Amino acid sequence: MSHLRSTVILPPTRNDVSRRSFLLGAAGLGAAGFGAAADPSGALITSAASVGATRRTYMNPVYHGSMPDPFVLEHKSVYYAFGTTGSARKPDGRCFTVLASTDLVEWRELGGALTPPSGFERGDYWAPEVAHHDGTFFMYYSVGGTATGASEGHQLRVATSREPQGPYRDAGVHLRDPASVFTIDPHPFRDVDGTWYLFYARDFLDSDQGFYPGTALVVDRLVSMTRLAGEPRVVLRARHPWTLFEANRRMSIYNDRVFPQWHTIEGAFVRRHRGKYYLFYSGSNFMTANYGVDYAVADKVSGAYSDRGAESGARVLRSVPNAVRGPGHHSIVTAPDGKSEYVVYHVWDQAMRVRQMCIDKLVWTKRGPRCQPTTTLQPRPLVQ
Repeated sequence: MSHLRSTVILPPTRNDVSRRSFLLGAAGLGAAGFGAAADPSGALITSAASVGATRRTYMNPVYHGSMPDPFVLEHKSVYYAFGTTGSARKPDGRCFTVLASTDLVEWRELGGALTPPSGFERGDYWAPEVAHHDGTFFMYYSVGGTATGASEGHQLRVATSREPQGPYRDAGVHLRDPASVFTIDPHPFRDVDGTWYLFYARDFLDSDQGFYPGTALVVDRLVSMTRLAGEPRVVLRARHPWTLFEANRRMSIYNDRVFPQWHTIEGAFVRRHRGKYYLFYSGSNFMTANYGVDYAVADKVSGAYSDRGAESGARVLRSVPNAVRGPGHHSIVTAPDGKSEYVVYHVWDQAMRVRQMCIDKLVWTKRGPRCQPTTTLQPRPLVQ
């Protein structure tokens, strides 16, 4: 599809809604879903960030359009944000919304990032993340859905560009995990020794060692930027009730098997802090108020990870009653001052029609990393 849909599709209200079926509607919103159309001149898109705020403050959301799963890359003092588009396409026919900013607050839209590869023209495109290595930008993403002939399965792929904003071209590589037909949310991470790793989420059907069946996290080493070592290591599985996605979930991808409890841990993001590796992740059903961000900690990037969350819910980001719903699937970026860290995440608008991009400061406390979602005027990120 090479144009925006002209009608707004409300999210389903059934309890058995799937992520795939919802994104077919919500991520394919028309002008009301994507916000203002991209300005060819590169003019800033109007948002709450610039309405009623001074140059010293901002207010969430910083982007009113559809921007699920926002990932932000800083390159040469410019921030580039990439967001999920699902089955929708931007006006240029590409997938993944691309935004640009110099301060994390005022954003302009640059169109789409990825030209859909042959055979996946009608697929669902989720959660892009970009790594820069040796002059090339590598975009890791997942694609799947019934339109690709893969039931509801998703696979990890990689695309390349010489420019951070794209356009990206698929490299013709399926980053395969032989243990799963559903792999999503790739997160590239470069360790201090220069070795690259890819964290991602895949399905687990067993309940061994007391874990819940569901989507959880693994890591594999990147032999090259387009090839995995083929040695995936499980780093985090669901063990707390708050990560429940759906009870009595029937999964067509697994021959209509019904799981009494299906849990979800997804959206990995790794940050090294004071010699420790913090694996941030989002958990629970992305449509509910339970969805939020938690973390685990390890001495080395491949684990083992401890401090794997709390019984009571997400500790880093969580919903605020009557104000913030479902904050999550985030990235973390350093502000223009080169010191302060900000969490970039999505939240639902009040009508539950679109997920919008927000930013708030990451604070390292004695109890661990914390981020308080805000809806009022806040000090802008500092500059040098």
